[in-house]
Amino acid sequence: MHTTQAQHSASCIPREQETALRRTMKVAAVVSVAALALAACGSSGNDQPSGSGSSSSSGSAKKIKVGMAYDVGGRGDQSFNDSAAAGLDKAKSQLGVDAKEAAAVAGENEAARDERLQQLIDAGYTHIVAVGFAYAKAVGKAAKANKDVHFAIVDDASPDSKGDNVDQITFAENEGSFLVGAAAALKSKSGHIGFVGGVNVPLIKKFEAGYIAGAKAVNKDIKVDSQYLTQPPDFSGFGDPAKGKTAAEGMYQKGADVVYHAAGGSGGGVFTAAKAAGKLAIGVDSDQALTAPADVRSVILTSMIKKVDVAVYDFIKSAADGKELTGNKVYDLKAGGVDYATTGGKIDDIKSKLDAYKQQIIDGKITVPVTP
Repeated sequence: MHTTQAQHSASCIPREQETALRRTMKVAAVVSVAALALAACGSSGNDQPSGSGSSSSSGSAKKIKVGMAYDVGGRGDQSFNDSAAAGLDKAKSQLGVDAKEAAAVAGENEAARDERLQQLIDAGYTHIVAVGFAYAKAVGKAAKANKDVHFAIVDDASPDSKGDNVDQITFAENEGSFLVGAAAALKSKSGHIGFVGGVNVPLIKKFEAGYIAGAKAVNKDIKVDSQYLTQPPDFSGFGDPAKGKTAAEGMYQKGADVVYHAAGGSGGGVFTAAKAAGKLAIGVDSDQALTAPADVRSVILTSMIKKVDVAVYDFIKSAADGKELTGNKVYDLKAGGVDYATTGGKIDDIKSKLDAYKQQIIDGKITVPVTP
């Protein structure tokens, strides 16, 4: 999924000529199948959580060109990617930025991710948002080779993506998941709940860890089933509703009455299974009682909201204001970067208990684990 980088060490061609040559060769090369499509306008919330990153002045504000590279599932997944898209839409509407989008394809390789970023760079987009940790190596390479381009990557703070021109955006998913885990335990009648993860990677383990910790804070004897849809480097688990449905069906059949998914577009299958079983499910990233298909919204108990839209907008707005965000910013409960949803009214009767847990986490009285 990435393009081959030009080899500078063995060449004495001036940088400007080398860059021109490289781009000329790219035009003649066969490009990846990922299409770059213009986005539709929209809006999102305007919460402004703070983080631990730094910002550096880049002079006066200017109109910028933003390229967004989505994770598997792309715009329309009703979850992670759509939350990022909402931040971009808000920037287009309120800041007038020029934007172009590119979507990942299930099963693609590292070369395709590299190529996708390079296409945006070659098209003149000066600020690139990579949605998902799978872009870590691609962002790291592109950032080093294109110092005049500014990058943001969502869900990665590893050395792979680190750079002086990279904004590493991360979230305390474990903290938000603790709250929906507590909600699941408080609402479970069977004392048996489930968790479906898209891909078995450390990031999704954070969701599972928080969920289990929250559930056990309510009921130390509760049973929690966990299942991952795929193993890396196969990231299709974030875009396979059929697998999500099968995993959730198995949990409901074994007695679970609430299942939380952290599986992107695959979560649609979890909702379908919950509807068929007459049980409950918990959404993720977006308030899925608002974004999921209307016929399954009634089974969504709550959602763990991860405000990717806020982080994406922060990155773009700062750049438009003449500042470039760099370093790692953590959007946690205290900063308002994660939370739980109340749409549908199914947790109104336990909201005070959830808020009490929330405050204990913010105050440091509860430390939420990051591994199960």
